[in-house]
Amino acid sequence: MEPFEQAERSITKKYRRQIWLPFLSAVKQYELIQQGDRIAVCISGGKDSMLLAKCMQHLQKYSDFPFEVEYLVMDPGYNAQNRRQIIQNAEALHLPIHIFDTRIFEITEATGRNPCYLCAKMRRGCLYKHARELGCNKIALGHHFDDVIETTLMSMLYGAEIRTMMPKLHSLHYPGMELIRPLYLVREADIIAWKNYNNLTFLQCACRFTESCAAGQSDSKRQEMKRLIAQLRKGNPNIDKNIFHSMENVNLETVIGYRRGSERHNFLENYNK
Repeated sequence: MEPFEQAERSITKKYRRQIWLPFLSAVKQYELIQQGDRIAVCISGGKDSMLLAKCMQHLQKYSDFPFEVEYLVMDPGYNAQNRRQIIQNAEALHLPIHIFDTRIFEITEATGRNPCYLCAKMRRGCLYKHARELGCNKIALGHHFDDVIETTLMSMLYGAEIRTMMPKLHSLHYPGMELIRPLYLVREADIIAWKNYNNLTFLQCACRFTESCAAGQSDSKRQEMKRLIAQLRKGNPNIDKNIFHSMENVNLETVIGYRRGSERHNFLENYNK
């Protein structure tokens, strides 16, 4: 069996319960894909986006309704080795990728101020732009279940607000474009297990600014959340599920205040009614 055949087969066989069914559940539950969609699967070269690409490729073959997929790779300024690895992995997994170049790493490094935030913002804009040029109406990103709960905790602990990473979003700056996250219910540990089972090697951290993270030296806020969740899980194995479900089980009668857009509300508005 060819490597790409084993990698694809393992998604729906060995990791059916851990990967394929949660992937399908997210697509159906959050209505991520509709008939006639043309979706740009955005590949960074990491394990998450590569798995997403294989899931989307397999789904397209057996979907009950037709939709189209483009596999989009943006090179923000990778070194030659990282770019070559992305291309080799795409060839090994039979993913027909489109690569386009940008100077994002160079630009963000020159600013010297919060380069990660600026990089993410610029990357997202470039992906929307090129996806639209390919005739796509959606971009698909490889964020997974762990990203969702880590984002939720970071928002509470460092952003002083309760918010989460949504399964889909309308683009504010590209009308008619939408962002979807089909791996929303897939756990990172299962993605790693799939990668290791198939002896695949993907990029870990290709950013010049944080190249040390490939050696496990990153100390970002997200890594801090990973450690916190792992510690909490020792006392409660369901802690990550509880964090996730708390965001779809908000009791507005027991919150001091909330906002919808620019409109703010306080519990005193209805306290004596």
